[in-house]
Amino acid sequence: MSRTYEVMYIVRPDVEEADLDKLIEGFEKNVTDGGGEVKSTEKMGRRRLAYTVRKFNDGIYVLMTIVAEGALVGEIERRLRVSEQVIKFITVRIDEEEKRLAKIKAIRDSKVKRSAVEQAVAPEAPVAESPSAETAAV
Repeated sequence: MSRTYEVMYIVRPDVEEADLDKLIEGFEKNVTDGGGEVKSTEKMGRRRLAYTVRKFNDGIYVLMTIVAEGALVGEIERRLRVSEQVIKFITVRIDEEEKRLAKIKAIRDSKVKRSAVEQAVAPEAPVAESPSAETAAV
């Protein structure tokens, strides 16, 4: 069963741009060769780390969103772990969160529709009362 994951990894700050692109392409190829799908890859740039990791205070953040089986995600994590250029990584399953957010959005949309219907009905009521009030007075 394929699920959606976000894989965030931090690359050493001394890696050249061409090597970084090559590293990212390598991980994307690992995902596609394993039967998964890369939804998006975002280079978030160089940022300061919260604490020192392997004697580095900065790192280049890369966020990759993938759809894959659990075994493939395990293999990607193994490759991230043994890569010398990657100093830290985390994998988070996000499909359950997307379902929860879609449910909340559907509830909010239904509330908006109710209020829109109430506002549409409210202006008609005074218009309907005015002619009847005039006929009652006559």
